[in-house]
Amino acid sequence: MRISSVFTEAASALNFNRQRSLLTMASLAWGVACFVILYSYGEGFGTALQTSFQAVGQDLVLMFGGQTSLQAGGERAGHKVRLEMDDSQLIRDNVPLVAAVSDEVLIRGANVVRGPRQQNMTIRAVEAPYGKIRNMTLSSGRWLSGQDDLQKARVAVLGAKAAEKLFGEIPPVGENIQVNGLTFEVVGLLKTKTQISNYNTPDNECVFTPLATGSLLKDIKYPEDIVWMPANPVFRQQAIKDVRAVLGRVHNFSPGDERAVQIIVFNEFMKIIDTMSIALQVLLGLIGALTLAIGGIGLANIMLVSVTQRTREIGVLKSIGATRGAILFQFLLEAMAIVTSGGLLGVLIGWSVTSGIQTLPLLGPLFKDTTGTGDIHLKISGFAVVTSTVVLEIIGLIAGLLPALKASRLDPIEALRYE
Repeated sequence: MRISSVFTEAASALNFNRQRSLLTMASLAWGVACFVILYSYGEGFGTALQTSFQAVGQDLVLMFGGQTSLQAGGERAGHKVRLEMDDSQLIRDNVPLVAAVSDEVLIRGANVVRGPRQQNMTIRAVEAPYGKIRNMTLSSGRWLSGQDDLQKARVAVLGAKAAEKLFGEIPPVGENIQVNGLTFEVVGLLKTKTQISNYNTPDNECVFTPLATGSLLKDIKYPEDIVWMPANPVFRQQAIKDVRAVLGRVHNFSPGDERAVQIIVFNEFMKIIDTMSIALQVLLGLIGALTLAIGGIGLANIMLVSVTQRTREIGVLKSIGATRGAILFQFLLEAMAIVTSGGLLGVLIGWSVTSGIQTLPLLGPLFKDTTGTGDIHLKISGFAVVTSTVVLEIIGLIAGLLPALKASRLDPIEALRYE
């Protein structure tokens, strides 16, 4: 039996049972579409979480004073270490692995007034590099400059929610506010930050001023914390060791004493976010794979029924010279044709659905962010397409193999006598 004849017989069989073939194909297409859509959702959910977490700072390292646990430099263990204003400059001059560093002084509960509106807000007195370290993106105006710090300029940058509380819909840049009785000019407005990680007051609700200007509101000799970022994430741990060593020489503590200066590396928390994202993708992928498996069981059942119904036909084919291999190949070909067509249709449906929906709300409504940064963006994944296709072909091969083997092993005499 020639190969062309096998293809012709398989096509004829599929056409003759086209309703059954189409329904089987549709069930497989539904399984593939579910897998592709669910995986796309899981991937978009993970990306939204990662983006919202990293809004606090792309590679933020937060550092504040502590208490020594080791004896060093003639000092007993247990003495308190307080960070000072000069420490940030010390790091800047002596640790080349640190790309940017800034002191941070917090004035909590400051009385901020604009016209008839009055709010208690947190003022963050910071240096110019703070904007880069903390992923500050401006909606309008400018960020604080080094010149502002030198001149103790009374300028301020407002978080999105702080601006809304003070100005409503009025553009705040160029306007004046009073902070604890002192007049400040608003020079910048931050975009809404959709962030799920934070420390102290959320950035959206804060007012940012130059560090030196903060001395007009509070004693800034001892900053609450120092924020910095490494020049390269690869050298982050080495940069931390170098920072501890430099501060240890000044504050008389051992470089190995981790309690003397508390350091929080926000990037380490990304492992939790990544784990959550992967767990969700695995769960959704498993659900999609089970849907595919159900479709495969349906295919196996249909093929077994087909063998039973076509027993006499198989007997005729064998009697005119069809080999076991030809019969096996024909039934496998029918199964794989249904599987491949269903897979292509499923990918098309998945692509159409994800392209049609595109975005699903997640954190955007919570933070009143209309940019879509914290929302789930559905995008068909090449990995999902390849995986679903490979899994489907394997399922189709397994589901079609047993019925095909049964068909190829039928005795031609018994098959011709079958009623």
